[in-house]
Amino acid sequence: MYAIIRTGGKQYRVEPGFELLVEKLDVETGKTIVLDDVLFYADGEEVSVGKPRVPVTVSALVLALEKGPKLRTIKYKRRHNYKRTYGHRQDYTRLLIEKFERQGN
Repeated sequence: MYAIIRTGGKQYRVEPGFELLVEKLDVETGKTIVLDDVLFYADGEEVSVGKPRVPVTVSALVLALEKGPKLRTIKYKRRHNYKRTYGHRQDYTRLLIEKFERQGN
Protein backbone atom coordinates (compact mmCIF):
# COMPACT_ATOMS: atom_id res chain seq x y z
CA MET A 1 0.00 0.00 0.00
CA TYR A 2 1.41 3.37 -1.02
CA ALA A 3 0.34 6.82 -2.13
CA ILE A 4 1.77 9.80 -3.98
CA ILE A 5 1.17 13.08 -2.15
CA ARG A 6 1.92 16.70 -3.00
CA THR A 7 3.24 19.18 -0.43
CA GLY A 8 5.46 22.22 -0.81
CA GLY A 9 5.17 22.07 -4.61
CA LYS A 10 6.83 18.65 -4.74
CA GLN A 11 5.47 15.10 -5.03
CA TYR A 12 6.49 12.25 -2.72
CA ARG A 13 5.82 8.50 -2.74
CA VAL A 14 4.90 7.45 0.83
CA GLU A 15 4.02 4.29 2.73
CA PRO A 16 2.94 3.75 6.36
CA GLY A 17 6.01 3.84 8.62
CA PHE A 18 7.97 5.90 6.08
CA GLU A 19 10.03 8.91 7.29
CA LEU A 20 9.91 11.95 5.02
CA LEU A 21 11.72 15.31 4.85
CA VAL A 22 9.52 18.06 3.33
CA GLU A 23 9.70 21.83 3.08
CA LYS A 24 8.77 23.72 6.25
CA LEU A 25 5.20 23.33 7.53
CA ASP A 26 3.80 25.60 10.25
CA VAL A 27 3.14 22.92 12.88
CA GLU A 28 4.60 22.01 16.27
CA THR A 29 6.77 18.98 16.95
CA GLY A 30 4.76 15.99 18.19
CA LYS A 31 1.48 17.00 16.51
CA THR A 32 -0.35 14.89 13.93
CA ILE A 33 -1.22 16.53 10.62
CA VAL A 34 -3.48 15.39 7.79
CA LEU A 35 -2.26 15.66 4.21
CA ASP A 36 -5.24 15.57 1.85
CA ASP A 37 -3.56 16.40 -1.47
CA VAL A 38 -3.23 12.75 -2.59
CA LEU A 39 -2.64 12.27 -6.32
CA PHE A 40 -2.38 8.46 -6.51
CA TYR A 41 -3.29 5.57 -4.18
CA ALA A 42 -2.54 1.87 -4.56
CA ASP A 43 -3.87 -0.73 -2.10
CA GLY A 44 -2.78 -4.19 -3.18
CA GLU A 45 -5.07 -4.97 -6.13
CA GLU A 46 -6.93 -1.61 -6.25
CA VAL A 47 -5.36 1.45 -7.91
CA SER A 48 -6.87 4.96 -7.79
CA VAL A 49 -5.61 7.82 -9.93
CA GLY A 50 -6.83 11.29 -9.00
CA LYS A 51 -8.51 13.74 -11.33
CA PRO A 52 -6.98 15.85 -9.76
CA ARG A 53 -7.16 14.19 -6.30
CA VAL A 54 -8.07 10.86 -4.73
CA PRO A 55 -10.50 10.82 -1.75
CA VAL A 56 -7.80 9.56 0.62
CA THR A 57 -6.09 11.37 3.50
CA VAL A 58 -2.64 10.66 4.88
CA SER A 59 -1.97 11.09 8.62
CA ALA A 60 1.58 12.04 9.57
CA LEU A 61 3.34 12.73 12.87
CA VAL A 62 5.71 15.71 12.99
CA LEU A 63 9.02 14.41 14.34
CA ALA A 64 11.26 17.49 14.07
CA LEU A 65 11.84 20.87 12.50
CA GLU A 66 15.29 20.91 10.88
CA LYS A 67 17.59 23.05 8.78
CA GLY A 68 19.35 21.82 5.68
CA PRO A 69 23.01 22.28 4.83
CA LYS A 70 24.39 25.77 4.27
CA LEU A 71 24.65 26.67 0.61
CA ARG A 72 27.16 29.37 -0.35
CA THR A 73 26.75 31.44 -3.48
CA ILE A 74 29.06 34.05 -4.97
CA LYS A 75 28.20 36.97 -7.24
CA TYR A 76 31.13 38.26 -9.25
CA LYS A 77 31.62 40.80 -12.03
CA ARG A 78 35.02 40.92 -13.61
CA ARG A 79 36.85 44.23 -13.94
CA HIS A 80 34.36 46.05 -11.70
CA ASN A 81 35.82 45.25 -8.26
CA TYR A 82 32.54 43.53 -7.36
CA LYS A 83 32.29 40.31 -5.38
CA ARG A 84 29.52 39.25 -2.95
CA THR A 85 29.16 36.05 -0.97
CA TYR A 86 25.92 34.98 0.65
CA GLY A 87 24.52 31.79 2.14
CA HIS A 88 21.18 30.05 2.54
CA ARG A 89 19.83 27.30 4.81
CA GLN A 90 16.45 25.79 3.94
CA ASP A 91 14.00 24.92 6.74
CA TYR A 92 12.56 21.39 6.64
CA THR A 93 9.96 19.37 8.56
CA ARG A 94 10.56 15.66 9.24
CA LEU A 95 7.35 13.59 9.06
CA LEU A 96 6.52 10.00 10.00
CA ILE A 97 3.70 8.63 7.84
CA GLU A 98 1.23 6.80 10.11
CA LYS A 99 -1.81 5.69 8.12
CA PHE A 100 -4.06 6.19 5.10
CA GLU A 101 -7.81 6.76 5.41
CA ARG A 102 -10.32 6.51 2.56
CA GLN A 103 -12.97 9.26 2.56
CA GLY A 104 -16.57 8.88 1.38
CA ASN A 105 -17.41 5.72 -0.61
